[in-house]
This record gives sequence, structure tokens and C-alpha cells, in this order.
Amino acid sequence: MRGKQGSSVMTTRETAHSVGRVVVKVGSSSISGGREHQISGLVDALARWHLAGTEVVLVSSGAIAIGTPFLKLTDRPHDLATQQAAAAVGQNLLMSRYQALLEKFSIISGQVLLTVGDIDNDTHRTNALRTMERLLSLRIIPIVNENDTVATQEIRFGDNDRLAALVAELVSADLLVLLSDVDALYTHPPVDPRAQRIDTVAYGDPLRGVELGESMVNSVGTGGAVTKVSAARMATGAGIPTLLAATSALSSVIEGHITGTWFAPAVH
Repeated sequence: MRGKQGSSVMTTRETAHSVGRVVVKVGSSSISGGREHQISGLVDALARWHLAGTEVVLVSSGAIAIGTPFLKLTDRPHDLATQQAAAAVGQNLLMSRYQALLEKFSIISGQVLLTVGDIDNDTHRTNALRTMERLLSLRIIPIVNENDTVATQEIRFGDNDRLAALVAELVSADLLVLLSDVDALYTHPPVDPRAQRIDTVAYGDPLRGVELGESMVNSVGTGGAVTKVSAARMATGAGIPTLLAATSALSSVIEGHITGTWFAPAVH
């Protein structure tokens, strides 16, 4: 791992707030609908991290959720063509909102849209990495999303948790932060009275006895504990520690108060 000053010191929970490069993923349900107000706090926290010297890459869902109302639809569309149309409208609006909120910090963002084919294709992968490295060197925050307007059901990432893990590996991040509506991983769904909060997941822990539930599609997005644990396992397998935390807790994380569930990485 690179570390804040280019060292090879492994990021720990205690040093997570001062990493050199971080990938932060936020889902549709955290920044749209009844939680749309959270986008302002999210940007404020990311800007503080950026201004402190950390290189920040944001992986953001939300294009389809934000674009859907402008198509005069009340629920997330299920057919591919309408999803693509909603994404085409929503991606523009999403980036505009992010940039408007970053303006007060004099920070510029850059849009990076990817498909599975881009990650699998060596040439496209190299081009994507070169672009993001250059953006970061120019102190511009890359905002990554799946390119929903061209992706098909057969080749989509399926959820941006997986995309975030792949991007974290691509850019050799020191830390991956998966933001959620839930503040941590639990032994059972949080509404279950048996649910107990899990503080740390050791690398390779099969999480026996933990009821993750299922990935779900709702009115604004896709995802759930299953996709986040799967993404965390991908990232930690590449040596990248992963934190699962509430979107509202990011500011505390940057201050060094690391809440949520810490997934320890493999040691290479």
C-alpha cells in the first residue's frame, strides 16, 4: 500500500483517516428520495478529506434514481431502455449537483463512466487508470459511475459496491469506504431483535452464522449487505482494507473516529 507519504505501511483502523488515497462509494438510497439532503454533508466531508491532502475518488450511484422523476415515473424502471434513458438524464443532474456543492471549496470534479468491458479490456483499463491518475495529480476529484446508458443487463456490474472494489484495486487505493443507510454489518438484518453489530471482520472470515439477507432492488437502487460483503472481500483480497459505515458518519471517520465495520485486508 502506498500510504500518505508513499510508504508501504499498511492502513489500520487507527490510521484510516490519514490515508494517501481513498475510494468512497455511496449508493442511490443514501443521496436520493427522503435522504437527498445527505448529499450536502457527504460532499462537505469529501472536500475536507481532499483539502487535507488525501486523494479522493468517489464512486456514486444515483443517476437512474435522480433521472426517473424527470421521465414522469414514480418507481425505478425495470426495462433496460427506460433505465438507460433515466440514466442519461440523471447522470447530468447528478454531476451538476456534486459540482455545485464543491464550488464553495474551489474543487473541481471529473466524470468517469465505466462498464464491465472497460475493466476487462486491457486497453480500456489502462486508459481509465491513466485518466484517473491524471485527474488526481491535478487535484480533481474523479466521480465514477457505471455507464448505464450503454451497459446491457448481461455485462453490467450489477451494483456499484462491486464497481467500487474494482476501482479501488485499479487505482491502488489505501482504503475503500462503503457508505450505507445502515451504520455497520450486523449478525442479522438490523430490524431483527437478535441483530448484533459486528465491529471487525478478519480476512478470510466466512461469517458463519451471520444472516446477510439478499441483494434487493427497490424504488431507488440495488444492493444490500450481500453486495457490500462481497465487495469488501474483493478489496481485502487485493490488500485494501474496507470500512462499511453510515453515510452520515463519514465526517466522523475523517476526524479519526472510525465507526462501522472494519474488514481487515490480506497481507501480501
